[in-house]
Amino acid sequence: PRSTLSSSSAASDVYKRQYSESTTMNTVIVNAKIVNEGQVVEGDLSVEGERIKGINVSHPSNPKIIDARGAWLIPGMIDDQVHFREPGFEHKGTIETESRAAVAGGITSYMEMPNCNPLTVTEEALIDKRNRAAKVSSANYGFYLGATNDNIEDVKSINPRLTCGVKVFMGASTGNMLVDAPKILEMIFSSTSLLVATHCEDTPTIREQESLASEKWGEDIPMREHPNIRSEEACYLSSSLAVDLAKKHGTKLHVLHLTTAREMELFEAGPIEQKKITAEACVHHLFFSDSDYKDRGTFIKCNPAIKSIEDRDAIIQAVNEDKIDVIATDHAPHTLEEKNKPYGIAPSGMPGVETSLALMLDRVNRNDCTLQEVVFWMSESPANLYNMKGKGRIEVGMDADLVLVDLKLKKTIRNGQLHTKVNWSPFDGIELQGWPVRTFVNGHTVFMNGKVDRSVRGK
Repeated sequence: PRSTLSSSSAASDVYKRQYSESTTMNTVIVNAKIVNEGQVVEGDLSVEGERIKGINVSHPSNPKIIDARGAWLIPGMIDDQVHFREPGFEHKGTIETESRAAVAGGITSYMEMPNCNPLTVTEEALIDKRNRAAKVSSANYGFYLGATNDNIEDVKSINPRLTCGVKVFMGASTGNMLVDAPKILEMIFSSTSLLVATHCEDTPTIREQESLASEKWGEDIPMREHPNIRSEEACYLSSSLAVDLAKKHGTKLHVLHLTTAREMELFEAGPIEQKKITAEACVHHLFFSDSDYKDRGTFIKCNPAIKSIEDRDAIIQAVNEDKIDVIATDHAPHTLEEKNKPYGIAPSGMPGVETSLALMLDRVNRNDCTLQEVVFWMSESPANLYNMKGKGRIEVGMDADLVLVDLKLKKTIRNGQLHTKVNWSPFDGIELQGWPVRTFVNGHTVFMNGKVDRSVRGK
């Protein structure tokens, strides 16, 4: 059942004050509304070192006091699907730039995808990414090992401590990452104990629709045809295959960025801890529909495609019913020059880490959901799914990954005013009420007053 969540009493001008410190090792956040596991506790939270020391207990010695003035304190958001473009596509983004955008959006941990250059399909490539992130990432990080038709031995032998899961593109993708050989799919699903995360679209169906569209429009295929080319049928054929394989082999399966009402029948409601097959929705699929292609064009071109209003509403219902377990971004930046190209040439993907929490906070203000539910979908649930020790909750002994949010603060998303390297958003021009105003990663203030402290590093 939905409950009406009242706005914070904190005035927005509280957060306009400049603080002299950027990080502190002993901190007490006072006068906060602390959200944890569906409950709200008003009071103080103390941080000692990198972990939560206590809630409404005596303070550590010589602490730095941060007065929340009645604002909401939530666990840091966890994004289980981002593309930070490094190595190989640094003109679109880097681990450094995109992790800064993430913490500005209240995301303190992320899982990054393998379709870069070179592909992250070996242990060596995973170690390289981890080493890169250790030097520059503002947020905590994990990296997927990509599966291909040719690296089944890498999938079988990978050290599970090096990766958050195996990513399988069961559909058209960039680079040599399409896994379409039935024998290889069977081997992947049957041979790994790791979580298998899938992008599900059926390639033959897509190619057939592309051919039909080309016959009709030539090179001038209109943007509105995108959800017809990357159709409901293409999604369902692939998603149902993934679910069937997971059931057959007992695989821990997580199906990413679902887009159709029909796919919802593949998933069961219930607590995530009791599931071996789980599902994710992305924020843009909860907000946009095919009616938005007219105004936003290729800037909302993504794979799988944004589809009908009925599909969007079915996804929202599935989130509310606990059929969909996680809300993420699929943050995938491309330059404005690339996105301004015609439909057939413009790449799929859009930035999202900097605005995803704010978009959901705006829904809290509209009474579409509660702040407790947002925390569950975007922090607690992914922490449980990926067995992230110390993450996703505000409890004594947990890592101090925290976000202060001001539910009264109104801001309009503007291209050119973002931290992501490409500096644009598909939500350009949309005013939202409710924004993260301060982000802590492992006890350190990393974002405040619109600025990111570039000295803070995630783990």
